[in-house]
Amino acid sequence: MHDFKIATGRSNPELANRVANILGIDLSETKIQNFSDGEIWVKFEDNVRGIDLFIIQSTFPPSDNIFELLMLIDAAKRASVKRVTAVIPYYGYSRQDRKDQPRVSITAKLVANLLERAGADRVITIDLHSSQIQGFFDIPLDNIYASPVLLKAARELGLNPVAVAAPDMGSVKTARAYAKKLDNANLVIIDKRRPVHNVAEVMHIIGEPANKHVFIVDDMIDTGTTFINCAEAIKEKGALDIYGICVHPVLSGSAIDKINNSEAVKNVFVTDTIPLRKSSDKFIVASVAELLAEAIIRTHDNRSISSLFEIER
Repeated sequence: MHDFKIATGRSNPELANRVANILGIDLSETKIQNFSDGEIWVKFEDNVRGIDLFIIQSTFPPSDNIFELLMLIDAAKRASVKRVTAVIPYYGYSRQDRKDQPRVSITAKLVANLLERAGADRVITIDLHSSQIQGFFDIPLDNIYASPVLLKAARELGLNPVAVAAPDMGSVKTARAYAKKLDNANLVIIDKRRPVHNVAEVMHIIGEPANKHVFIVDDMIDTGTTFINCAEAIKEKGALDIYGICVHPVLSGSAIDKINNSEAVKNVFVTDTIPLRKSSDKFIVASVAELLAEAIIRTHDNRSISSLFEIER
């Protein structure tokens, strides 16, 4: 019998249930509701005094998801929990991690401050948008990678020959690691320019995608425009089938419809760090539940989880 508990907010209870099932426990019962003015109210129905508690909650928009997490942490601390770990499969606002323009907020740091102030003792997250965010915390943060489940799904296709594409310079390191694990596949780099937010223009393609099946690897897909532009540019260079490998399916606005309607994209592999807003045959979901369950049990037992920090175990 495990002597810890897992709770969740309303952002992705399906993932939390999968984790709990793998660990052979029931989710700690919580009550979360909104008053008529939209104000959130949370309560732990179970006794959590002296418990090692893990709260699973992704913080994608709306901001209610972040606030629910903060309130659950606060409620747990006020109920004399022994330790509370915020398990955040998708860390929202992670793209606002630096002051790239005058008079803007470094919101990724602000969220870190809020989590610490609410009372989180530790954070577990998956594929941070940038590794520097780890330095925003003065409490332990474990950033683990979803690559094992995504690579497994990609290998099951049995494609050959294969190339891996990085949609921008920031993704090159990850794409190179995926290429190495996919039998030393060729690496393709897409040079793009971003004149304004959520708008990208493909300028040059470095590498040779012709006559190869191509995986475009990135940590997230938001509007889908960049991903589709990259896929179309690679297709024009003579690539065969094109697939996406994306950890966090943000997929805002009409992104799912854009990808569904794109003739250049065959399938997109994503995880369940964020639940898909609508079903689609083009999206193949690989669950990170086993990965999180392993991280939780090791954290509770004070065992090393360093093997989960690698691009693949």
